[in-house]
Amino acid sequence: MSEELKNKDFKIVRASEFEAIDGGNKTFTGRVHLSGLFSAPEPSKVGVGIVNFDVGARSHWHTHPLGQILVVTRGVGWHQCEGGPKHEIREGDIIWCNCGRRHWHGATDKTSMQHIAINENKDGNVVDWMEPVTDEQFLETPVT
Repeated sequence: MSEELKNKDFKIVRASEFEAIDGGNKTFTGRVHLSGLFSAPEPSKVGVGIVNFDVGARSHWHTHPLGQILVVTRGVGWHQCEGGPKHEIREGDIIWCNCGRRHWHGATDKTSMQHIAINENKDGNVVDWMEPVTDEQFLETPVT
């Protein structure tokens, strides 16, 4: 099999090639770093990213047009859908976020957390970002 054909069959991106980028304050509160951002080639619509949340860091409220899957790979965090309870998420947990449902996720107030985010692209969009999660929402909502 030719090298060209093999490259169409798969692609390996080495961890040493990942550049960590700051998540920024337009989409996150606290210190968040993204790495391993990768989108599969057409016709696939799937992309992934590794998201590292420092203690107390979290995403803003957001939705996904085709939903989202999170795989917690390190630490302990929280996840909450609007109007529902806040759930503790731990290493090895897999979380599915429904299409169009407002939610947030991140580290706890005492622990850091890393997850892999798996998203599908719909017409060039994987996420719609909204307002920050307030400190009151983050800290005062009971954990289930």
